[in-house]
Amino acid sequence: MPTEHDIEQPTASNPDSEQEQPAKQPGDASQEPTATVAVEDVSKKVDKREDDAALKARQRKERFKALQARAKTATERNMKETAAETQRLATDPALLSSISRKHAFASHNLLKADTEAAGEDFERKRAWDWTVDESEKWDKRMEKKQRHRDDVAFQDYTQDARKVYKRQLRELQPDLEVYERDKMAAIEKAAANGDLEIVETNDGEMIAVDKNGTFYSTADTVGFTENRPDRAAVDKLVADLRKAEEVRLKKRRDRRGDDDGDVTYINEKNKQFNQKLARFYNKYTTEIRDSFERGTMI
Repeated sequence: MPTEHDIEQPTASNPDSEQEQPAKQPGDASQEPTATVAVEDVSKKVDKREDDAALKARQRKERFKALQARAKTATERNMKETAAETQRLATDPALLSSISRKHAFASHNLLKADTEAAGEDFERKRAWDWTVDESEKWDKRMEKKQRHRDDVAFQDYTQDARKVYKRQLRELQPDLEVYERDKMAAIEKAAANGDLEIVETNDGEMIAVDKNGTFYSTADTVGFTENRPDRAAVDKLVADLRKAEEVRLKKRRDRRGDDDGDVTYINEKNKQFNQKLARFYNKYTTEIRDSFERGTMI
């Protein structure tokens, strides 16, 4: 067993050296300013981020207000257009036309009755509202309209061909720009070859004189055979020919009483009966028949 002398007693410590101070490193004097600068940099970055966030939020708010204003303007415009469209649809154009026509007839009859009651010439009084040129144009228009009515019925094949020719002329839409360009190119080519001579008159007008008599077309000219139309012109001609053929075949089918539909009859009486049924019930059975043909009918 250890004795009291064997146990080492703690020695009294010096109060001056009670706690040892840590030794200062050589760089400790410069660490405090560096830490202060770092804190300031961090605070500046935080402030900058907050300013950027506030700016972005303000910009988003402004854009949102602009979008709200645009949406409000579009809504008001749509409401106005919807009201106008509703009012326009509520007004029947045919009814307005009928009312206007009846009003014109009533005014005409009233004016005629008043004029005859006063003992005046109605046609002479009504002619006071029109000039001579307008009256002549109106008379020509009425004559042309009457001739057109008389010309509707079939007379002979010559007259029928004449009507077709006139209709084709009305539907003809020539490309004047291409025509003028080709014309100028042909004139320049003929002038370069010596076939044409460009002469300027006293008025300053340019005139092309045909020296050899070969530039301008005559009854014996065959130069048009060298013309090569473009692809669009050929396609247009083919489309016109096909359209004329379809019209001719349709007229022939109408004369023969043929139709393009399926044969659903066994004799003429059954054909008439099926036509009568189709006239009344086709609007109800068309979708069902189409479903059967497609194979989607359940």
